[in-house]
Amino acid sequence: MRTKVIAVVCFFAVWGSQVLSAQDALSLSQAIQTGLQNNYQIDIADNEWAITRSNNDWGQAGRYPTVNFSLISTNGYVNRVDPSVIFQPEIAYFSGTVVGTVDAGWVLFDGYRVRTTKAQLEKLEELGGQNAALTVENTIQDIILAYYLVQIQDEQLQVVEEVLQLSSDRLAYQDLRREYGQASTFDLLQTRDAYLSDSTNYLLQQNNFQNAMRDLNLAMGEDELGKTYKLTDPLVFEAPSFNLDTLRGRLQSNNNTLQLLRLQQDMAGIQRQLAESDRYPRVSMNGGLSYSVNPRDNGDAINRFTNEKIGFTVGRTFNGYLNFSATYNIFDGGVRKRNVENAQVRELSSQYALQDQERMLFAGLENKYATYDTQRRVLQVTEDLLENARHNLDIAEERFNGGLINSFDYRTIQLGYISASQSRLNAYFNLKNTETELIRLIGGLVR
Repeated sequence: MRTKVIAVVCFFAVWGSQVLSAQDALSLSQAIQTGLQNNYQIDIADNEWAITRSNNDWGQAGRYPTVNFSLISTNGYVNRVDPSVIFQPEIAYFSGTVVGTVDAGWVLFDGYRVRTTKAQLEKLEELGGQNAALTVENTIQDIILAYYLVQIQDEQLQVVEEVLQLSSDRLAYQDLRREYGQASTFDLLQTRDAYLSDSTNYLLQQNNFQNAMRDLNLAMGEDELGKTYKLTDPLVFEAPSFNLDTLRGRLQSNNNTLQLLRLQQDMAGIQRQLAESDRYPRVSMNGGLSYSVNPRDNGDAINRFTNEKIGFTVGRTFNGYLNFSATYNIFDGGVRKRNVENAQVRELSSQYALQDQERMLFAGLENKYATYDTQRRVLQVTEDLLENARHNLDIAEERFNGGLINSFDYRTIQLGYISASQSRLNAYFNLKNTETELIRLIGGLVR
């Protein structure tokens, strides 16, 4: 029996050493940087933002004139026999025309639509940047929590491994006692049950740890989900303190969701201004130049006045123009009025959405702050509980080896130690989760 126990423990030790040797060092900042580089949603948001930056231009808003150049060539052959034409009843010729035109159009006034459109393009650029910031914020939060979860699962794995080693030592000790007639078969079976149960817990915890590592790889955008790391940031069971008034001020000014809603409210106001611009007249200017060349082979045609062949001729024409136009819609069945009213309603709705979100975020902030403060105290209690359980386990081990307590009492104390450790780790993870959410609410998760 001792040989089997030692073989299983050695297997776990060898497996663990192989995993550690294959691990790469990874800090939290490195994990975040890798995740920001690999996240496709961030790349998409950045590309959309680049498009809005490119469109934010006066030319896109329609401030400058448009200039077009056209070149047209037409060719034909004419063979005419018409006795009614006294001077030239018969004629056959080839002709061609080349016309080059430069045309320019410029809207001089359209109810301030150009200026309003430029303001709209600027807000669209800001919206693109804000959407990218929200995507980055969510990605960073996912990576932070995934990183902490791996640490928590690793810490719990070490606790389960420690308990498994204790059970292994106990089983070997009971087996030795049984050989000398100092332990009954019942005691040996109870110890073996505890060892097998701890072995099962160890295998399950290994699986939890591996799943957490895969989730970290997924959050980081790694293609190789089975890749393992040695996390270098220490798992410090401490929590910083926050001031609620400071958090409120930073939420008001830096929260990404509020900034996005403010931009949407500004966009609604710009849409209203665009609708109002249709109430004004539209004044435009159009000018251009054209030059045409008309080469013509008149064949055998004769000038009736001189009785000479006309031959090959070239005609040239130059034309220039500058025109102004003004249009105003006198009646459209109330379309413009309804468009303005609808835009005003949407602007009001965006204001209500902002105010409602502010109220919800401030309420959520206070709840998270109260939860965080409670979780800090809970963590301290679980720290004391774990210390007490650790001390109790040490005493129980000495008393069990001395025959002062039975295997049932020892197992109960051992399970209490495992439970205290899990409670402490769960309290820490819940605290870090709430802390990360507080930082997100005040706009602190930025690249």
